[in-house]
Amino acid sequence: MIYAPRLPRIGTFDAWRDAARALASNDVPPDQIDWAMQDSDAGLFGASGAPLPSARDMTVPKAFIPLARQVCASRTAGAHDLLYRVLLRSRGAPRLLSNRADPQVQRLEEIGKNIRRDMHKMKAFVRFREVTEQGANRRSFLSWFEPDHRIEELIGGFFTRRFADMDWAIVTPEVTMRFAAGDLSVKAVQSARLDLSDETEALWKTYYANIFNPARLKIKAMQSEMPKKYWKNLPEAELIPELIANAEAQVRVMQEQAQSQPPPRAAKVLDRLPLREMPCALASCARCPLGAKATQAVAGEGPRDAPLMIVGEQPGDYEDLAGRPFVGPAGQLFDTLALEAGLDRRAAYVTNAVKHFKFTPRGKRRIHQSPHRSEVEACRIWLAEEIEQIRPALIVAMGATAAQALTGSGTDVLKRAGRVEEGTDGLPVLVTVHPSAILRASNGSALRARLIGDLKQAVEMCDRIAALPPDR
Repeated sequence: MIYAPRLPRIGTFDAWRDAARALASNDVPPDQIDWAMQDSDAGLFGASGAPLPSARDMTVPKAFIPLARQVCASRTAGAHDLLYRVLLRSRGAPRLLSNRADPQVQRLEEIGKNIRRDMHKMKAFVRFREVTEQGANRRSFLSWFEPDHRIEELIGGFFTRRFADMDWAIVTPEVTMRFAAGDLSVKAVQSARLDLSDETEALWKTYYANIFNPARLKIKAMQSEMPKKYWKNLPEAELIPELIANAEAQVRVMQEQAQSQPPPRAAKVLDRLPLREMPCALASCARCPLGAKATQAVAGEGPRDAPLMIVGEQPGDYEDLAGRPFVGPAGQLFDTLALEAGLDRRAAYVTNAVKHFKFTPRGKRRIHQSPHRSEVEACRIWLAEEIEQIRPALIVAMGATAAQALTGSGTDVLKRAGRVEEGTDGLPVLVTVHPSAILRASNGSALRARLIGDLKQAVEMCDRIAALPPDR
């Protein structure tokens, strides 16, 4: 006995689900079913297969339904049959769909991925043209699109939500979706390609040609995102071959016209920057993305002739708001420990390796995140400027980020703590732990003693260097 369910163009999934439920609940094997669309070739059995049995109650895994909706929209040969076979197997294996190594599940996932890709392309490449009639109280728009699969019902909700304030119609070769006065209708209608050219196309082409950047042209990437089959429906597509052909010549022209000298705004960075002007120059720094989210850049502070420079990681939440370094909990702990070590913070120049606060929002709080190596390197120019202007006798690097910026290595800080190393600027660098590590530690007494001892060592070294004769 052969069953021959015929699926309609509109309501394909609902029809497949009803037929599959009746067949599966009666344990009809896949080889006795001839799945096909109503408008397809009738095949060997035509549409006169045996009547479907009565459906019985059955359950399926929760993940099966959304996947089945996508697969039913596919034009892939055998997709409906494959879906039914997995349905039968999933009754006794509720976790079957989570087994991506299963060949049938893997194939279903590939089909679903193709459907999702087709939906993405439709969202990206639908182009509406206004067709509002004179005197109408709502604007009306029309578009033509040629999807690879039967995705119109799947994607109609997106366009309804996205363009709820206007009436529109999207016509495909087989289906017309029409949204009018808040209601969406989807009908199976055969249509030829529409000619939707209008007077705005010339303006759009001019704009597109002027924003095209030949220096960033990547043909394979462009065609991956915008395959050639969509070009015929995009007004700008007819410009693309010529733009590609002339790209190399345009790049040469751009190179010849490029500035050979730095612009005036870079003068403060490239010339020797007076320390008092650093906060102003920092305010416009865009060498890394951190400045886009932070409240402000935080420069260092302290005497211009300070024999000791203290370098931390980056501003925290308090520092970001106040615009001053080391005023938050870690900074307050540093002040306390510095006094115990005999160090007057006012006599030292205090700064950070990174000048902007890096964080991730969590509710109303901003949670600290450690800077990446690239961000440390991008900010190195500002730290180098401070070191050049202060020329301290000794630099204390507190934490891994400071050690990275000053010595080129941010690893094994605990093993290196108390050790004096040669910094990348040629000055001595004393590596130690950061006060925030003490605050985070479950038992910070050992780290506390470590930092106090290292600060004492820094004070003693500065005293010895200060006592040397000038010619030494």
